[in-house]
Amino acid sequence: MELIYRSTRNANETATASEAILKGLANEGGLFVPDSIPALDVSLTDLAQMNYQQVAYEVMKLMFTDFTEEELKHCINSAYDKKFDTPEIAPLVHKAGAYYLELFHGSTIAFKDMALSILPYLLTTSAKKNHVKNEIVILTATSGDTGKAALAGFADVPGTKIIVFYPKHGVSPIQEKQMVTQKGDNTYVVAIRGNFDDAQTGVKKIFNDSEMKAELADAGYQFSSANSINIGRLVPQIVYYVYAYANLYKTGQIQPGEEINVVVPTGNFGNILAAYYAKNMGLPIKKLICASNDNKVLFDFFTTGTYDRNREFILTTSPSMDILISSNLERLIYRIAGNDPEKNKVLMEELTKDGAYHITDEMKAQLADFYGNYATEEETAETIRKIYKDCGYVIDTHTSVAATVYGKYTKETGDTAKTVIASTASPYKFTRSVMEAIDEGKYASMGDFELIDQLSEISGVAVPNAIEEIRNAEVRHNTVAEVAEMPAVVKNILGIK
Repeated sequence: MELIYRSTRNANETATASEAILKGLANEGGLFVPDSIPALDVSLTDLAQMNYQQVAYEVMKLMFTDFTEEELKHCINSAYDKKFDTPEIAPLVHKAGAYYLELFHGSTIAFKDMALSILPYLLTTSAKKNHVKNEIVILTATSGDTGKAALAGFADVPGTKIIVFYPKHGVSPIQEKQMVTQKGDNTYVVAIRGNFDDAQTGVKKIFNDSEMKAELADAGYQFSSANSINIGRLVPQIVYYVYAYANLYKTGQIQPGEEINVVVPTGNFGNILAAYYAKNMGLPIKKLICASNDNKVLFDFFTTGTYDRNREFILTTSPSMDILISSNLERLIYRIAGNDPEKNKVLMEELTKDGAYHITDEMKAQLADFYGNYATEEETAETIRKIYKDCGYVIDTHTSVAATVYGKYTKETGDTAKTVIASTASPYKFTRSVMEAIDEGKYASMGDFELIDQLSEISGVAVPNAIEEIRNAEVRHNTVAEVAEMPAVVKNILGIK
């Protein structure tokens, strides 16, 4: 049976999976959600015998029902290949009382690779299926990781251009270097004078500008997105939670049906929403633990039922989580509003107009699967230091936020269920913050690449190719723009007067 996708803001706007992937964002700013979440139809015993690619097929065939088996397997096998530096694709490492799901073994050493390695194939296949003649322009805002992963995924993909906006002072030096050195004749990187929320809001405005869409169409272009607002980004993220559970069973760490907790460092809410979808597909997940940094808008939401972005935007050492407007939360709000687009639309309009909305007690009661907490900068550094000291394992700042919050959760609840922590980035992506946490002041005088060599020495982990290739790479992208100039920048890139 074909799964239909529907806009969170208009019940009459529907799409097949391939149409939703192509569009990226629904009209009126809505997001595409499946009408129902299908149950996994393969046994745990069978899943445990499968490799990552096979698990991916079993999950994605249920969500992308208008793709043929051949089309889907082509996308999967093209994505999850030697771009990853480990055959497991997403290995589990048992350290410091939890299972770290390492999602950073792809070509840009962050979890975004898990979905952005496959999105170009899903998108180009969708274009063929729907007889699209226009060139597809991928328009993306990034808080650091999505940008590089999307650039790497779409570089020189025929029939596409990709434009990435990032906050000039809101990413790590390594993240910036990764983006501005990106090769590919179809890649464009633009720094904006503002924060990530400014970049994301600017991109959404461009998407919803009907006049601009018409200008693009006249010039032979159409927009799509590589952010997790695109269902083609979100669904592949479900896979690694299913794979992790099957892996735990395969290695004898859990019994069939045993519930586990999942901890996710959370910014835009896509990664934890994927875990929520996995739970709704039948995966035995007990608690979805939402970890925030000092930008704790999600912690406050889960605690009070009020989402309020009217607060100071704090730049932290976990910049991919420096977000006050969590776009993917809308998909959850739509669901707890009884899949009612009108209710959801009212709340999203309140967010745009007043910067806040409040959910009902009935809606809040449906969030019982979630637990929210946050980690301060000091706590984040302390956890990195402690885990390294105790077991020689080096984690990045985002993973540390998750580990810190997990510690708070166990202390608060006494829950001893086995727990998977989404380890979302390699420590090499945030070397200065990580090394400073391990030994404050010792490395202050060192340059970024000296620090990288030091990290390799103390961790015993070889410097990843993603870092080595930018060590002496030429800067190719120098554009800096005001937020208000974003539409003009896009037009200029595309040669539209």
